[in-house]
Amino acid sequence: MDLRMLRSKFVRGCFLVVLAAMLGACGGQSATRSNPDLAQGVALPAPDTTTDSGAYEGGTDYRIGAQDLLEISVFGIEDLSRTVRVNSNGQVSLPLIGGVLAGGKTIPELEAAIGEKLKDGYVQDPQVTVFIKEFTSQRVTLEGALNKPGIYPITGKTSLLQAIAMAEGVDDKVADLQGVVIFRNVEGKRMGAVFDLAAVRAGTMPDPQIYGDDIIVVEQSGSKTAFRRFIETVPAIGLFRWF
Repeated sequence: MDLRMLRSKFVRGCFLVVLAAMLGACGGQSATRSNPDLAQGVALPAPDTTTDSGAYEGGTDYRIGAQDLLEISVFGIEDLSRTVRVNSNGQVSLPLIGGVLAGGKTIPELEAAIGEKLKDGYVQDPQVTVFIKEFTSQRVTLEGALNKPGIYPITGKTSLLQAIAMAEGVDDKVADLQGVVIFRNVEGKRMGAVFDLAAVRAGTMPDPQIYGDDIIVVEQSGSKTAFRRFIETVPAIGLFRWF
């Protein structure tokens, strides 16, 4: 068994353990009635560290990676402002100072590094701002009844349908299109929402935006797992707290 299959089994096992506990706590009742953390018809919010456009914002612990698109500006000096993509070696090239290592640095670390270089004979007190417009080093996990489950990079704004396409689509033989769940960290909590993929494809349900570190699970049709029983109690789009 290869590493990808082992990881898939481990992730699915963790989901089922938590779900079994939640179902036990609910006493077999419908989650819409017994789970106070579920709100019917409420869309899954974006993570705290991203803007509505999908650009990364505010998360000082994020480490820049290759192919990330950065918007770099120096207050009061428009000629030094640039939109640049991090190359495969983790470098960006800027006016006056040339190459700067961006890969592996946080946003404040890169701002400080650029500022130090500008101070060396160019700008007396540079005020550098770095904004990540595309975070290609972000990853999304796709599990379950898909043709090619795994971990995939996302580039800029990505929808649920686009993410499913990265995994070469759902397995039509076993996938339950009404049992698609997105898990995400929101306000320090693990949240999730159930989506009907057939309705999304038909345009009768919004195609939600996907963000880095999201987990997308496509359940198998006809399964009798705790996961299956749980999502049957959650309306699409129903928001619930995972743990």
